Amino acid sequence: MTGAAMHPLPELTAFLEGLPEPHILFDANYRILAANAAYRRQFSPQRSVIGRHCYEVSHHFAVPCDQAGESCPLAQSRQSGQRERVLHLHHTPKGEEYVNIELSPLPGEDGQPAFYVEKMEPLRVAQGQPSSQGLIGRSTAFQRMLGLVARVAPSQASVLLLGESGTGKELVARAVHEASPRAGKALVAVDCSSLPETLFESELFGHERGAFTGASTAKAGLIEAASGGTLFLDEVGDIPLPMQVKLLRLLETGTYRRVGSTELRRADIRVVAATHRDLEQMVTDGSFREDLYYRLCTFPIALPPLRERGGDIALLAPALLERVTAPRRLRLSTAALKLLEAQPYPGNVRELRNLLERTALLCDSDQIEVEHVQEAIATGRRPTRTPRPADAAAAPTDLRSIEREALRSIVAAHTGSRAELAARLGISERSLYRRLKALDLG
Repeated sequence: MTGAAMHPLPELTAFLEGLPEPHILFDANYRILAANAAYRRQFSPQRSVIGRHCYEVSHHFAVPCDQAGESCPLAQSRQSGQRERVLHLHHTPKGEEYVNIELSPLPGEDGQPAFYVEKMEPLRVAQGQPSSQGLIGRSTAFQRMLGLVARVAPSQASVLLLGESGTGKELVARAVHEASPRAGKALVAVDCSSLPETLFESELFGHERGAFTGASTAKAGLIEAASGGTLFLDEVGDIPLPMQVKLLRLLETGTYRRVGSTELRRADIRVVAATHRDLEQMVTDGSFREDLYYRLCTFPIALPPLRERGGDIALLAPALLERVTAPRRLRLSTAALKLLEAQPYPGNVRELRNLLERTALLCDSDQIEVEHVQEAIATGRRPTRTPRPADAAAAPTDLRSIEREALRSIVAAHTGSRAELAARLGISERSLYRRLKALDLG
């Protein structure tokens, strides 16, 4: 490189120094030439990074990111000739943290990139290590999902979260909200599966006094509660068709009316929806409006099931254990963790959490051993009943009927609350409600 390319202009270094976001300047050989005050404060308060390689500082790698199995913004920029964005796990004084990186190439005298400026923005809603809150993971599937969250969060686009039950859709919705410009306002969650059609409209839009029997006072709806923030529509596939029309009007016009009112109100909300249902199939079947589907599905994000998140259980288990047992402190033995990692988890992260809570209740010491996990697994298995010969002719033969009869028997024998029944079954109260409703037992 020429002498001019070896030394960045003092004006450029001075410009970066005054920026509020962390920035570094490096050459085409990955060597850091400048780091502004914001970078030094957040990422390297104890040691200068000048003269070191960016991949060594950020990842403790001995080779560039793309040679170590990571996405490299410099390599991508060389190929595209443009600005590039990636999400990386960076080493920081607080441990590994997810960081949004935006890299911009700066041309030299020959018109070819001579320097690169990298802006870094920590994504504080997720961790690559055990944590007491937020999203946790570092598997490829998790990082792919998190990268989409990081891209869409700063926008106003509607987001549709798709995934199996128990994959953490509400946590991801919160991550979208907290990484957005609306983070200072409310995130209001609406459980669409638990609202009967008769109440859905008044809960969402609010109502005026006398709008219907029992409406003794005017009441603001959840849309007003979410004003300036984010409205999270959980299990949006359960919204009745008549209400889908009114939700579509809200999304198309940004306006709505309270029940019993002619006054048109304007909604200042960002919508994040979630479902475990196949909405495309529901559109085909006619049980979900196609126009509403496309309004909600501006930016779909698929949440990976736990079985596709290789290695994440080792991060999730200690963090979830801390959440469900605080202030008690428990640790997992190596054998116990290996047994946890070997489970299939059809209920995903929620099932892992429930299993850990049962395991903790079965452990009297400060360390969970493999036998505690084995007992918790056995305790959580659904009991099976062999039908008597007299019952055989009348026994149901399809899976739905079998599940209905089994759940009917359990409900009939249970004398406590729904919350206690859900805990006994090892599922959330919301999941129990949905299951009872689906089987016409609610």
